[in-house]
Amino acid sequence: MSAPKIIIQILITGAQIFGKALFEAGKQAAKNAKHSPQGAIGSDIAGVRNATSGSLTDKLTREHRMTLDEAHLVLNVKRGETLENVLKNYEHLFKVNAPRPAPDPPASGARAGKQPTPPAHSHYLQSKVVRAKERIEAEMRVMTEADSMPPPPGTTPPSGSAPGSAGGAS
Repeated sequence: MSAPKIIIQILITGAQIFGKALFEAGKQAAKNAKHSPQGAIGSDIAGVRNATSGSLTDKLTREHRMTLDEAHLVLNVKRGETLENVLKNYEHLFKVNAPRPAPDPPASGARAGKQPTPPAHSHYLQSKVVRAKERIEAEMRVMTEADSMPPPPGTTPPSGSAPGSAGGAS
């Protein structure tokens, strides 16, 4: 066999192998795209995709792209904590992740050429902290509105001392 013929055969065989591998990879990618396991880690870590009912809590979860549990974890507060504690933790975490102002450059001297490295900050974490605070505040607002609303007509108040009840005047 001549050298050009061998080179062409090697190129054709290599192209066939590469084509088959590319085809199989495409098939596997299509199969993976169709299958989405329930507990898979991805863009739906917070369970936002599962918030499909018409309840106010699910509406808030979709709106803020964060569950109430995740918001409590981000701000490191327990359920039922006061708004003061939530805001205190929010302010601390917001300041910790905020960018620091640039230091004034030294005029001259031994350290004029060396600049200290700026401390790390994270806009991503800062935005998560803001969204967590907004989510908890929204949930608190909904709860206070629900507590201040009168009961729907046709239901009895929980205390049993409603006007016209049998236990009152005779």
